[in-house]
Amino acid sequence: MATATALVARLETSHEANFRVQPHNIEAEQALLGAILVNNDAFYRVSDFLQPEHFFEELHRRIFELMSSMIRAGKIATPITLKTFVGEIDLGGITAPQYLARLAAEATTVINAADYGRTIYDLAVRRQLIGVGEELVNVAYDAPVDMAPREQIEDAERKLYALAEKGRYEGGFQKFDGALRLAIDMAASAFQRAGGLSGISSGLRDLDARMGGLQRSDLIVLAGRPAMGKTSLATNIAFNMAKAWRGERQEDGTIKSVDGAIVGFFSLEMSADQLATRIVAEQSGISSYKIRQGRITEGDFARLTDVAAQIEKLPLYIDQTGGISIAQLVARARRLQRQKGLDILFIDYLQLLSGSSKAGQNRVQELTEITTSLKALAKELNVPIVALSQLSRQVENRDDKRPQLSDLRESGSIEQDADVVMFVYREEYYLKGKEPRPGTDEHNKWVMEMEAAHGLAELIIGKQRHGPTGTVALQFDADVTRFSDRADQSHLPERLE
Repeated sequence: MATATALVARLETSHEANFRVQPHNIEAEQALLGAILVNNDAFYRVSDFLQPEHFFEELHRRIFELMSSMIRAGKIATPITLKTFVGEIDLGGITAPQYLARLAAEATTVINAADYGRTIYDLAVRRQLIGVGEELVNVAYDAPVDMAPREQIEDAERKLYALAEKGRYEGGFQKFDGALRLAIDMAASAFQRAGGLSGISSGLRDLDARMGGLQRSDLIVLAGRPAMGKTSLATNIAFNMAKAWRGERQEDGTIKSVDGAIVGFFSLEMSADQLATRIVAEQSGISSYKIRQGRITEGDFARLTDVAAQIEKLPLYIDQTGGISIAQLVARARRLQRQKGLDILFIDYLQLLSGSSKAGQNRVQELTEITTSLKALAKELNVPIVALSQLSRQVENRDDKRPQLSDLRESGSIEQDADVVMFVYREEYYLKGKEPRPGTDEHNKWVMEMEAAHGLAELIIGKQRHGPTGTVALQFDADVTRFSDRADQSHLPERLE
């Protein structure tokens, strides 16, 4: 193509010989534009992923942008209809209208339009990669005083993943049979998995029966008032999953989880050693306050070391960094999946995350951004995300303290974005603070209520996209912060009256 040769020559002479020209393909850009000018249907083969900024040559960006606007408006884009808008530009002896006519006259087949579009897009991504690399180097040379290297690494990761996700051309519609095969594969996996669950087992029988396990790509919100045991329940489930993990090596050398899960745990409130103390207490049966105070026997210490030796081999990874942003959390979760694998993610808790700090953004908007990003991350990584959440104080103003969806703190987006919302409730906690004067009838009644509520916890499923709502009864041992299945009354021995 004579025009292409002339334009390439003009581009080469516009750069100094000692400069490296960024990757580009002027001929592919010309071939695509010419194909669209000849047949506007070619535009729809690239319009879902190709943007004007993906073109290297400024004139080509302008032409593609004009064509896009006209075609989407239902008009025909031809050299004649475009020449009024392109303007007068000297292209080394030919005008812009003449250049448009030459593109159309020398256009190749429309069939190759999508291939040309992918070539242009891939080269644009390479140029953007060069930009990210140059910025990384320049900032590393002259970093601000208050910018830590770790922060720069996370910023670079965020830009790279944004680049990977933006304008992907493999998306769009797919035949239903592909989705159907995934559904059948999920059913087959459930059939083969211990317990026959489609999701990952929580280790709690009644909860699994109600939910079928924790489902991949779900955002699960676990909420409750302080001292209800949210963190304890989350650590119990995380440990159960990590303990049950079993993997198989695939043909490509990767490890695929067959049972249980590789667990990531963001502990924004508690330190990693506090979290570890809870897990050790739960598994050893030794009270956590005794462990902290050193009130243990030699036999207790031996039991602790045995339990610790078993736990340290589990695929359970904890990030104890406090006050991180949602962008940092997303980057670290992606990194964990890439380096170690990841099957489920826990976040303790939502209100300790910060948003992107956009100007004028209030806390409700910030929390909306956080929950939307977490739901998108669950879909991207194809793992369940369990996010703990505080509840508003309006719970305390009701006679019945059982939480409701309307009690979710600060934003309706939590309820909207979550696939499952669960509440932890313990009647025993509230009864303790209502003890009447001893010796009265009210006190006798209170004692009976305390006995009935002792060790009883309720996990209220307030929302579930895939199944029914309702309440799951659990046993809670406060000394070792352990949740477990409640004994089935039908299997208990008969009582003598």
